[in-house]
Amino acid sequence: MLFSQKKLSLPTPAEALPGRVTAICIPEIHFVTAQPIAPPFPENIHVAIFAMGCFWGAERFFWQQKGVFSTAVGYAGGLTPNPTYKELCTGLTGHTEVVKVMFDPQKISYQDLLILFWQAHNPTQGMRQGNDIGTQYRSAIYATTARQLDASLSSKQHYQLRLDKAGLDLITTEIALAPIFYYAENEHQQYLAKNPDGYCGLRGVGISFS
Repeated sequence: MLFSQKKLSLPTPAEALPGRVTAICIPEIHFVTAQPIAPPFPENIHVAIFAMGCFWGAERFFWQQKGVFSTAVGYAGGLTPNPTYKELCTGLTGHTEVVKVMFDPQKISYQDLLILFWQAHNPTQGMRQGNDIGTQYRSAIYATTARQLDASLSSKQHYQLRLDKAGLDLITTEIALAPIFYYAENEHQQYLAKNPDGYCGLRGVGISFS
């Protein structure tokens, strides 16, 4: 998932690709859990959105967690409506690769998901994650409620203290209320279940949250 054009700055509205009005994907059921990846969901299911580099490995990481009902990959945080993966890779959509996590808070809390998020990737690298370079690989938490936003900001402060003690860099993770989530093409949904030998660059920094 390395590409010849690796933009390190977000596009301006004038630079962003125009996209399209219609969605590029009609979501199917989850390849692993056989649950829906698009609404409607059962009333007890909550939604969280995370970006932590290449979404193939990030999605697998979350669907493996007990209490996660379903997952989906997509694009968020940018300007281009209904982008394609090819457009994302130009760096001219402004989106990052995200994982939408549908979870049962009685089995796994949002705080549990935040801890997993911080520990599973390097949140200090800006527009990259490991060898994957570009705006689409930036770290982000897109909160779907005000309570999630508060919890996310608090967790960032806590994990920064942990990184400071280890002599590591400042967190660059973008934290905001969730923008529009655009589903990625079905070939990318649960990619590593469909392609077990596929690429996964997911790596943490080795610092626990607690």
